[in-house]
Amino acid sequence: MKILLPFDGSAVALEAVRFVIRMAADGLQTSVVLANVQEPASLYELMVAHDPQVIEQVSAAAGANTLQAAQVLLDAAGMAYEVEVASGDPAHTLVDILENYNCDLVVMGASGTSGLRSALLGSVSNEVLHAAAVPVMIVKDSEQVNADVTE
Repeated sequence: MKILLPFDGSAVALEAVRFVIRMAADGLQTSVVLANVQEPASLYELMVAHDPQVIEQVSAAAGANTLQAAQVLLDAAGMAYEVEVASGDPAHTLVDILENYNCDLVVMGASGTSGLRSALLGSVSNEVLHAAAVPVMIVKDSEQVNADVTE
């Protein structure tokens, strides 16, 4: 099974990485596509840099740097993975990556935003959940899960 594992460097994204590692340790034969999507450059950045290639290089370096924590965990677990750093709208770009790599499942972290805030602002995990043609597993931060249980 090929799993798309979006990673933004957050604590809940690390929880998603650990979850995929536990699934593999429990016997699921899997490979991972570890992905990071950088937001497109702002107009200000484009005007200051004068060279779109410089912005592209900086964006790629930032994405690669963000993925390092996840790569350390996956390497320690001995898991096979591919890396994809892209730029664009996060949700749509993740769906494109999902399709390009023919992934069977998405496992991603969800921020602890309230239902109302998520409905008003939208979230990457919510958009991917609705746009993906494969199952999407949303991993919550363990602190958020505990807060939800006590409410």
